[in-house]
Amino acid sequence: MSASDDIKQITEKIKKFRDERDWAQFHNHKDVALSLVLEATEVLEHFQWKRPEEVDKYAVTHKAEIADELADVAIYLLELADNLGVDLSQAIDTKMKKNALKYPVEKAKGTHAKYNQL
Repeated sequence: MSASDDIKQITEKIKKFRDERDWAQFHNHKDVALSLVLEATEVLEHFQWKRPEEVDKYAVTHKAEIADELADVAIYLLELADNLGVDLSQAIDTKMKKNALKYPVEKAKGTHAKYNQL
């Protein structure tokens, strides 16, 4: 099974869950995008105020909670892509090709500089 097939299968599960509850009426582009951002901040909240040396241990001891938040982000991302008619697998492939041009290995390796600062 390809990554694209996996994405389609998971998206269908998400839509089935949503549609069984008659929630599509609430899942317009703006509100799904807003929910995506809100869930992403819940991921970030797990790491807020922790020193760098605390983060790795925390991530191990709270893996299940972090996984739940990451799943929420993925659910809204996949639903929004589907609602907008975006083939997420193709979009990722296209974006990675663009990134490869912006961040060639010989200039970007080992640095965190933005592409326009390389």
